[in-house]
Amino acid sequence: MAEPITIYKLTILNMLDKVDFPLTNTQISNFFLEQDYTDYFRVQQVLSDLEDASLIHAESTHSNTQYTITAAGKETLGFFKDKITPAIERDTTAFLEKNKLELRSVNSILADYYKTPNQDYAVRCQFRVHETNLIDLTLTVKTREQAQAICDNWKKQNEDVYAYLMDLLLK
Repeated sequence: MAEPITIYKLTILNMLDKVDFPLTNTQISNFFLEQDYTDYFRVQQVLSDLEDASLIHAESTHSNTQYTITAAGKETLGFFKDKITPAIERDTTAFLEKNKLELRSVNSILADYYKTPNQDYAVRCQFRVHETNLIDLTLTVKTREQAQAICDNWKKQNEDVYAYLMDLLLK
């Protein structure tokens, strides 16, 4: 049997390969913690190792990091997938099937902000389906509180905003 750290790496690659959207750090960590495979800190080390080896790609915002598998990651998984035990494969499949809608939803609605050179805040709101941006909107506001409010509200009201804009702009 392969070393546990190797199994963890292959399991993460396998999870990312099974979905057609990114998974967040929290989602990947929750899988390992719910299954009692390892602790949070080991998962973070494994994610870092995979990223350093260019087997996964990370995209970070102020509150979230999302991961996707790279071509090299897919190739590596292809070589070593047989090291993943049937039990881990079942656990992975069950976790993804049970949580797929929630996992996809969390990763389809993105909102982040950053401070601009003018000392304002730029808020970027996205609504993605697969790898396609249905909307990618950047707004500038004066305060961090306004930026945070837009991020929070975007996560709740993105569909309404999208529908409103489409209705308004297609008249």
